[in-house]
Amino acid sequence: MKASIWHNPRCSKSREALAILQATPGVEVEIVDYLKTPPSRAELEALFAKAGVTPAQALRKGEAVVKEIGLNTDRDSDILRAMASHPILIERPIVITEKGAVIARPPEKARDVL
Repeated sequence: MKASIWHNPRCSKSREALAILQATPGVEVEIVDYLKTPPSRAELEALFAKAGVTPAQALRKGEAVVKEIGLNTDRDSDILRAMASHPILIERPIVITEKGAVIARPPEKARDVL
């Protein structure tokens, strides 16, 4: 099985989810450093639809950039635009397989799509 993880190596939860994927037999892991290669708005929309979450549910509301840019956290269109420009706003890690996608918080949630 192939699994992609939107990964931030500085995040302990992201590292824990990656370790779960790497320790699972038969899982081929693709690591996507979404901070270095930010997703487009369309990619974000498709991913959140696959995960069954709204942009607001996938938003890291505590990031300083939320205040810096005056982000309206009530409007999905504003959130998606901000996430595409400031990928640090995307909750992490996100694990994607053919079974679905999940925000792996806690990291054990990664198993839900394995």
